[in-house]
Amino acid sequence: MENNLDWLYKFFTYSSIQAKFISTFVAIIIFIIIRRLVVRIIYRNVEDSLVRYKWQKTITYIVFVLGIITIGRVWFKGIESIATYLGLLSAGIAIALRDPITNITAWMFILSRAPFTVGDRIEIGENAGDVIDINFFNFTVMEIGKWIDGESTTGRLIHIPNGKVFTENLANYGKGFKYIWNELPVIITFESDWRKAKKILQDISLNHTIHISKVAAKKFEEVSRLFMMHKPNFNPEVYTMVEESGVKLTVRYLCNPRKRRASSQAIWENVLIAFSKESNIDFAYPTIRYYDVFENEKTNKS
Repeated sequence: MENNLDWLYKFFTYSSIQAKFISTFVAIIIFIIIRRLVVRIIYRNVEDSLVRYKWQKTITYIVFVLGIITIGRVWFKGIESIATYLGLLSAGIAIALRDPITNITAWMFILSRAPFTVGDRIEIGENAGDVIDINFFNFTVMEIGKWIDGESTTGRLIHIPNGKVFTENLANYGKGFKYIWNELPVIITFESDWRKAKKILQDISLNHTIHISKVAAKKFEEVSRLFMMHKPNFNPEVYTMVEESGVKLTVRYLCNPRKRRASSQAIWENVLIAFSKESNIDFAYPTIRYYDVFENEKTNKS
């Protein structure tokens, strides 16, 4: 038992080592207090939540780096010791798991290249949502979609490893061309006046998107300078197709990604009101027709 405790006794008999441990502990406490004070000042003087978040993250990174440098200086003095410290630090990182290294590298990529920032709506792999936080190892999104229609928020927070930006397809709703096309299928009966219905749908969709179409056209001109893109039609269109249950009229229009559900609702409500005023336009729905063979034979004989 005494032999097992000898190393502990010798360890704490060196005053220099004790001083280093105390200095390290004090330095950590001081940096934590400094960070909290600075963040508190920022929250008192800055009202914008996004600006406050960015300042908070910046202060955290600065304090972290200064803390590492300070603690390194406490334990290693002189050029040779600093080189040894950096060498040991690099070796420790290299020995660490591959995933943390990849996530930190991806974090640096996210900060430098900015494929997305806090506040952006993205889709990466099978997950989609609004980015609410970016850390060393992962970023957090407020999930949208899944069992919720119209890409509304589900309420779940999804923590995604930063390394996913290297291995998964990434779509950013807010970068480049900031609008998406949405489609609404409207099916009417074969007996309906489909030409009149199509004209009604065109007028309603145009009324809801005329302001977006002009802005989107200007935005497209800016994006087309960076990428090879064919200019689409920014005005709403209505496509005609025949299906088993009736004539399918598909409304295609531009909308803001965050307002897709609201725009769909507004257009649908106007369509319902407009169609209710037309006696020769009826919505189609699945029906089953029965044919009585025996009754038909009796009719033919008589």
